[in-house]
Amino acid sequence: MVFLSPIFLLGLFAALIPVAIHLIRKEKPPKVMFSTIRFLKKTSKKLILFQQIQQWLLLLLRAALIALLVFAFARPLFNASVARLLDADPQSVVILLDTSMSMRYGDSFAEAKAAAIDLVEDLRAGDEVALITFSDSAGLVREFETDLDAVRSQINGVEQAGYGATRFLPNLRLADQLLETSRYENRAIYLISDFQEVAMGTGDDGWKLAPGVRFQGIDVGADDSRNLVLTDVRSPQQLLEDATEQQILVRVRSTGTVYVDSGEVTLSIDGVMVDRRPVDLSNRSEEVVTFTTSFDAQGTHVGEVRINGDNFAVDNAYYFTVDVLPKIRVLVVNGEASENWFDDEGHWFGLAVSSAAESPFVLETVEPAAVNAAALRQNDVVVLLNVGSLSDSQAQAINDYVTAGGSVLFAPADRVDPEIFNRQFAAIAPASLQHPDVLARDDYLVIADLDRRHPILRPLNSDWTARFQGHWSVQPTVDAEVLMQFDNSEAALVERQLGEGKAILFASSLDLEWNNLALQGLFLPFVHETLRHLVQPEFKQRAYRIGDSFSLNPTGEAGVVTATDASGATLSFANADAVIEAASPGLIRSRLNDRETVFAVNTLPAESNFTRVAVASLYDQIINPDTNPVQSSAVRTAQLIEELERPQRVWWWILALVMVLLLVETTVANRTYR
Repeated sequence: MVFLSPIFLLGLFAALIPVAIHLIRKEKPPKVMFSTIRFLKKTSKKLILFQQIQQWLLLLLRAALIALLVFAFARPLFNASVARLLDADPQSVVILLDTSMSMRYGDSFAEAKAAAIDLVEDLRAGDEVALITFSDSAGLVREFETDLDAVRSQINGVEQAGYGATRFLPNLRLADQLLETSRYENRAIYLISDFQEVAMGTGDDGWKLAPGVRFQGIDVGADDSRNLVLTDVRSPQQLLEDATEQQILVRVRSTGTVYVDSGEVTLSIDGVMVDRRPVDLSNRSEEVVTFTTSFDAQGTHVGEVRINGDNFAVDNAYYFTVDVLPKIRVLVVNGEASENWFDDEGHWFGLAVSSAAESPFVLETVEPAAVNAAALRQNDVVVLLNVGSLSDSQAQAINDYVTAGGSVLFAPADRVDPEIFNRQFAAIAPASLQHPDVLARDDYLVIADLDRRHPILRPLNSDWTARFQGHWSVQPTVDAEVLMQFDNSEAALVERQLGEGKAILFASSLDLEWNNLALQGLFLPFVHETLRHLVQPEFKQRAYRIGDSFSLNPTGEAGVVTATDASGATLSFANADAVIEAASPGLIRSRLNDRETVFAVNTLPAESNFTRVAVASLYDQIINPDTNPVQSSAVRTAQLIEELERPQRVWWWILALVMVLLLVETTVANRTYR
């Protein structure tokens, strides 16, 4: 037997009251002097003994009445124990621990771990708990188990928060799915976070927790936060040597709960600080700071922009890289030179290549007779404009040049003999020439189909309106790729990869003899993109954000890739493409075949926004309407007590017995003192 209100048992001391009263009322009979006792009635000893028994019975009845009343108020319960009452409803608990970048502010993460430990400490033997650490997605997932010490050690083993963004709903869904496999009906989710507003998401899908799943949010965010963040940095990615001074634009904003109206921005290039500028946000929400600098030497330069003046250094730096490339040396072989510029084969091409003040190209124009191996080696790309008079030795020199890694652009027209061309350039040409097709004056072809994903054509996001009255009918080689087609389905632009070398054939002229392409706005960018593609590898992105996945070998070259992160630790990857996920801000240095490539990884600006949201807002968004409100442990225990006590009602029977004994006591008392 146990008592549900054991405090009332102190009332048993009241059972001594009748004893005290009986002792107080017990008097010694007075002595009276009589002259004679012969006239007094003789009393039997048995009658006196019976009266004493009645008095003791009355004493016991009165003490029993008080004791029974005390027992009734103490609410006795049979066949139960306190342990059963307290542990009668074991629970399944999922603890969600926020490890996003914002949790690095102040002592937020230390407080979050302490809160998680307290939750585990409050659990009882038999309860099961699961642990999920999360940012934008789940990190550590420890499924349900009853070994609370192991979970406590796991929490202590999470040393620091990461750099990811915060997303509540995907991780709440995961916790809800875990609870579907739980053993107990009493299910709860505890979310420990700083409750950033950006973590809420849209919430438009109307998703709710499963019915019966309780939710409690524990807010460990700092009440006052001071933070300046670089929301955007605009810098060049590729430059040519001898380029003019470049501008780097930096956008600064205050994103803490306490507004910061001043700071300082510094710019460093290759580890050397080159400039610093003050930031004044006293009368504006953000400021754009402009730096002007030069990148002189060829190669890759590493830049760092840093903001100072706040209490959160984690997001104060932005990293970028700038590649300074040499100018492209172009050798144009003019097969139809003319003193009349309008009729000159290379005039329009030369204007497109070198007319700009800061052209990325160095142009050299020669006649076919000047072509030799030495001239080819001094240039990056060779352009053959309507060239039909090369000797076999000159053609072989071009073949050797391309095979060794050089590039060539063929633009045949009316002076090219298809038989000679096919014989001399069969090893490198993307297509063989069949026959020229020159249309009537009022007839023409247009470009009807093109591969807009190709590096040459991707930047040219416009329709081709050029009219072609003449072109070569060509037969592409089996290893060539057709990039453009005329509206008669014949190839217009064909490319062939030859090891390190490339060859492109344009099936018409690059002057005004067979088309009006040179008069179109697309002509200049088409020529520039074609030459860049022939010489320079396609630019691969090298600036990423936390959470992005990318390859450390973007060109796909064969070789062994080694890499180190911002802290100098060696990175490991289990795939041939060396794909990694950006996990921390800084510079990743990758080395392949003795060539180093630098990748910049930066924090997420949204994660630097410390605007907070009330826990109740998330509760209202996710809690299922069929879920009862969260009750305290005392309330749940009271309900359990009521459920266990209802079928027994022992105190009712005790009160009934009290009523019977009260009648007996009245009867005995009347008989005793009559």
